[in-house]
Amino acid sequence: MPKRLTDLVDKYRIAHGKRFRLKDYNPADTFGLGSEFKGLSSKFLEASTEEMADLQDKLYAQDRWSMLIILQAMDAAGKDGTIKHVMSGVNPQGCRVTSFKSPSQLELDHDYMWRCLRELPPRGNIGIFNRSYYEEVLAVRVHPEFLQGEHLPEKLVGKNIWRERFEDINAIEQYLTRNGTVILKFFLHLSRHEQKKRFLSRLDHPVKNWKFSGADVQEREHWDEYQDAFEDMIRHTATPHAPWFVVPADNKWFSRLVVASAIVEALKGLKLEYPTVDAEKKTALEQARVKLEAEEKKKTK
Repeated sequence: MPKRLTDLVDKYRIAHGKRFRLKDYNPADTFGLGSEFKGLSSKFLEASTEEMADLQDKLYAQDRWSMLIILQAMDAAGKDGTIKHVMSGVNPQGCRVTSFKSPSQLELDHDYMWRCLRELPPRGNIGIFNRSYYEEVLAVRVHPEFLQGEHLPEKLVGKNIWRERFEDINAIEQYLTRNGTVILKFFLHLSRHEQKKRFLSRLDHPVKNWKFSGADVQEREHWDEYQDAFEDMIRHTATPHAPWFVVPADNKWFSRLVVASAIVEALKGLKLEYPTVDAEKKTALEQARVKLEAEEKKKTK
């Protein structure tokens, strides 16, 4: 992979969010890579997925670290496609995707983090959250009626509830990182114009009709409120231990390269290696070899 593709990770990584402004990030940005690169992007993505597969194999064998990947975005930003194409080469045995829809009654009867914490990846595994607990400071913030449905004691629902939730999320993410979970959070930054194009494409092509829901258009009416919520979320929860990546999403080929590059970079930073075998284990392996070879000799007699 060219060095420029690894360098671009730093451009979109937000580790300190206090001065973050969403308008400073162009959804159509491609890091100066022109249309001529689009045709080559599949080759670079394939190289990234191959490298990721090798690193994941070591992650699984070493059984020390885990990785949590969080994807947040407006509808049609490409979360599903990103998962499909970026993670295409990893071993399903060590990777699990969890998509969080509207909470069930059982989930509403617990704290808002409960359903997500149950799905955290174990050591040696990669977990992918397609949406996550961040919906609690996004959709729930845009739709106050959702908060009412959580049946919180009235005295706990004050004007500072979003700041308090940011604090809780930061504390939990720091706890996870201190216990060996690497957290990568991706906001797929889609323009309103591009979302409209993708919605119309889903309506125009029968094979894509299943992807479209009337609720998508209703949520689009709250576009500005969501943009404000995303900006505030990143400002308050972008940290060195759990950074956000604001990924330009108008060009799918480019957003997938950014996500893949960030994941590979993070895995490489763990200095993963296959477990070494101690003297006792080597002796046991040699004994096993002797038995197997003796078995073959018996068959030839």
